[in-house]
Amino acid sequence: MNTVEPLQGVGSIKVKLGFLVGASCVVAALFATIGDRAGMPLWLTLPVTVALALAVVQWLARGMTAPLREMTHAASRMAAGDYAQRVSTVSTDEVGQLARAFNAMSADLADADSQRRQLIATVSHELRTPLTAQRALLENLVDGVVQPDDAALRGALTQSERLSDLVGDLLDLSRIDAGVAPLRLEEVVVADLLRGAVAEAELGSRTVTHVCRVVPEDLTVTADPARLKQLVANLLDNAARHSPPNGEIELVATALDDATWTFDVIDQGPGIPADKAGNVFRRFGTGDDSGGGTGLGLAIAAWVCQLHGGSISVLPTRPGGRGARLRAVLPRHTRSRAREASTPAAQTISEAPMTTTPVPPSQPARPAQPARPAQPASATAVARPGPPPFTDVVFGKFWPESGLRPQPQLLIGALLLGLFASFTVPDRRIGLAAFIVVLLAAGLMLWASKERRSPWSIACVAVGIALTAMTVVRATEWIAVLSVLLAALLLAATVTRARSFISIPLSAMSWVLAGLRGLPLLGRTLTATSRMPLLWPVLRTVAIAAVGLVLFGGLFASGDAIFGSWAQSLVPDLRWDTIIARIFVFVFVAGVALAGAYLALNPPKIADLDVPRGAPVRHRWEWLVPLGVVIAIFALFLVAQATAMWGGHEYLRETTGLTYAEYVHEGFGQLTTATFLTLVVVGIATRKASQETASDRLALRVSLLVLCTLTLAVVASALYRMSLYQEAYGYTVLRVFVDGFELWLGLLIVLMMVAVVRLKGTWVPRAALISGAVLFLGFGLMNPDGWVATRNIERFHATGKLDTYYLAGLGVDATPAILAGLDDKQAACVVTWRMEKSADRNDDVLELNLGRQNAFNAAKGKDLTVDPSFCKGFGDGFVPTDTRAEIFD
Repeated sequence: MNTVEPLQGVGSIKVKLGFLVGASCVVAALFATIGDRAGMPLWLTLPVTVALALAVVQWLARGMTAPLREMTHAASRMAAGDYAQRVSTVSTDEVGQLARAFNAMSADLADADSQRRQLIATVSHELRTPLTAQRALLENLVDGVVQPDDAALRGALTQSERLSDLVGDLLDLSRIDAGVAPLRLEEVVVADLLRGAVAEAELGSRTVTHVCRVVPEDLTVTADPARLKQLVANLLDNAARHSPPNGEIELVATALDDATWTFDVIDQGPGIPADKAGNVFRRFGTGDDSGGGTGLGLAIAAWVCQLHGGSISVLPTRPGGRGARLRAVLPRHTRSRAREASTPAAQTISEAPMTTTPVPPSQPARPAQPARPAQPASATAVARPGPPPFTDVVFGKFWPESGLRPQPQLLIGALLLGLFASFTVPDRRIGLAAFIVVLLAAGLMLWASKERRSPWSIACVAVGIALTAMTVVRATEWIAVLSVLLAALLLAATVTRARSFISIPLSAMSWVLAGLRGLPLLGRTLTATSRMPLLWPVLRTVAIAAVGLVLFGGLFASGDAIFGSWAQSLVPDLRWDTIIARIFVFVFVAGVALAGAYLALNPPKIADLDVPRGAPVRHRWEWLVPLGVVIAIFALFLVAQATAMWGGHEYLRETTGLTYAEYVHEGFGQLTTATFLTLVVVGIATRKASQETASDRLALRVSLLVLCTLTLAVVASALYRMSLYQEAYGYTVLRVFVDGFELWLGLLIVLMMVAVVRLKGTWVPRAALISGAVLFLGFGLMNPDGWVATRNIERFHATGKLDTYYLAGLGVDATPAILAGLDDKQAACVVTWRMEKSADRNDDVLELNLGRQNAFNAAKGKDLTVDPSFCKGFGDGFVPTDTRAEIFD
């Protein structure tokens, strides 16, 4: 298998895509099953499974779309005039075929562009020379330096004739480029054709002698006489320009057989070097520059031969002779009445001038370069920047990457952190090990970050560390998890410099997307580390040794009791489910740390990303009327609340048929939603309301302050409703959490009021984030499980009502409050975990957790033996059973 392009041998893109889909499904199903069998939680199994499936697909798909990206890049370069672009591919599927067709097109365009440039350069030079001479002569005539005698006028006529010849050749060349040149075929006597051409040639100023010979003398062919005359005239002109004065030019027409005849032109000039014989029929090829001319005659002669179905070539000079010998091989009977001439892109023969007129030293001519023939992509490949990676195309300007060098330190750091986590986290309850892993990951991100120290970053890091410490302070898992997630949000907002209500959530999303955006840098880093002479051999050796140790050690440990006891004394656990758990933890932690490090190293451009403000409304009433309606609704709601409060329970029952507890319970969610929507209304009003005049700003401040004040009253009403409901039906952690959330919304309303007074609220999003983090930190420090247990027990002592089902489901952090508020017999009914410490469940240093430690200390000396008969009559009658999972597990 080709490691560069694993699916190179597959000849169909449809088959490749099907194989990728099948492989990703198989890998995902395999690792999901392995994680499930090993007892891995879904939040750990799912990202690892997705990451591994994507990694397999990414490896298998290597090279599949590279030609398409190269073609896109090459097309943009070609649009700018760079026709040397080629696409490299060895694939045999439809993409590979398209790439090869693209290369052929690029070669044709490069050849055509080269010919066009050379045509412009050479024609410009050829036109410049006679025009310069004519201009100089005319200036001399005007100034009286030269008399208008026959010699001066003959020189001007010569330059004019040369211009006329050049224009005529260009017209013929335009017919070639047009692609269609009809032939008017008729019987042509070759001898008469040659005599007429020689007679016209002798009218010129060149002193040469022409010798004609036709074999047989009555040779007759079927051809276009005008084209044949053009062929002979161009060959004679070329020979005359290279022949010495009084030289002899020999014209020989010979019938080879009934189907073919040849026409040779031999001069006595310097001849054509063998290394240049293949280029003299190309447009603007190389040749002797001493004869003058337009440089297009031999190309036209070759075109005429091709038009008739023949060819032209340079023959070697005769032994002992001199000069050039050109031979045209033509059919005696051209069969087609009209034949399409080959276009320049399809011609195998194009012309370059054998000669050019010398240019005065003051205006040197740049020699025209020959057009290069189309070559395969492998032959024309040069070092040039390649197409951008697919991630650059996906993320575009939102997340550019430039100038990032390989980061082997970050890669090694993330791998070491994943290795440390795989050895310390599995088979341990939440505690010090998790705290250390999270701190090390945050440290890796801060080390890679380019963010300079600021009060904002210092505050975020300090609060984030305090939140992470919840893994050591509290034993309730959901509090620890939410604390770590909130600390991660603070860290992401710090490294991305997020400062708006849009960019702060996007910073957390960017952490996830960094795993995809950082793939090109990861590839460059792996390539750079592969050049280290000892790193990869050492890693391969260690990996192979570890595989052998795990494989054979596990087999022998499970197959022999003595060997198993030895292995257990050296390696704590060689169970397959534990090994799988360690692998999953390694991949998860290393991946999260690596993605976070890339986010800190190259944050996206989202710092000031926000909803577009748009143009403010033209009239004040356009925003004031809707806002006034909202204010009126808030006021009416508060009037209803006051009526219910002053009317008492009887009035409420008569009016609604509800008890007061039912009344205050049913609207809490709606009030919380209304409070949140008020923040949205304030944001919209500040964007759409005009603030140009002082009266506009005053109206905005007053209306929004009134709305915020009424909203604070709604917040107080919601909190009061929840307080009454909890007194009637008991306390829960969720209700306490919602109370805290409502308090945070009230704080945001206060922050909004400050921003409205200042008419500047760019600081509000960051203040909302840090205040929410601090409030949740306080929520964790207050020990919500213990606080709820204490309130419910106090309510039990006051009313005799206790929800033992809910109390038994609280976390281990509630144990000290339960043991302090109930006697041992009662506490045994709601403390559902076994207090005895078995040998395999002892907390080590890495499992240090103050919540569990306080629970164990509170349970010392307590008799928590469950009495089922007593428990059935206590509270709601919950009876603990051995089938309930231990809360520590």
